[in-house]
Amino acid sequence: MNKDSNVYTIVYASVLVVVVALLLALTSEALRERQSQNEAVDKMRQILTSIKVESTNENAKELYNKIIIDAFLVNKVGDRVDGSAFDTELVDELNKPEAERCYPIFVADVNGSTKYILSLRGAGLWGPLWGFISLDEDKKTIYGASFGHAGETPGLGAEIDKPAFSNQFAGKKIFNTQNNFTSVAIVKPGKTDSSRDYVDGISGGTITSQGVDAMLFSSLEAYKSFLIKE
Repeated sequence: MNKDSNVYTIVYASVLVVVVALLLALTSEALRERQSQNEAVDKMRQILTSIKVESTNENAKELYNKIIIDAFLVNKVGDRVDGSAFDTELVDELNKPEAERCYPIFVADVNGSTKYILSLRGAGLWGPLWGFISLDEDKKTIYGASFGHAGETPGLGAEIDKPAFSNQFAGKKIFNTQNNFTSVAIVKPGKTDSSRDYVDGISGGTITSQGVDAMLFSSLEAYKSFLIKE
């Protein structure tokens, strides 16, 4: 075949594309199991962080299996249903009709005290936000929180995954004294909210802070039936 012809160029490029695509597919398949394991470990670490337990990639699974004493799903009325809490992603459930949604709950034993860990999912300035929030046994008082993001601005909105932000939530109430659900407000630094408990938002990260506020309200509200159930 004439190497200077257009046909040769097209055939050569096509073969090259097919070979590269095949190599990428094989590599992706070979790494799929390891990727799943890494994702599982990362999720365990986020759950542990929400109950103030530090972990590493090496000891996360051991700590998780020791401290998380139960994990289950509840439906919209707060009843326990069949399914894997760990494998259930809240973002997938929120895309279903409300009547079909299930919400994951993890139960931890922290030095003899029961903590309920709830999943959070929302939207920030540049992409999805997520997190876990733990509640004391009364299901009203926040014990700890951890947050993550896909691509918020470094030094601004991305600060939500730092302890300086998440540590503010400890002790905040998500129900008021009349037992009405209020969530926790994210306010501009220096501002207040007289209607409910609040924490300072990220300076210079207004839209991300608003995203966390909305995520907290919508995600925690979805668990309300379980939280008020005796």
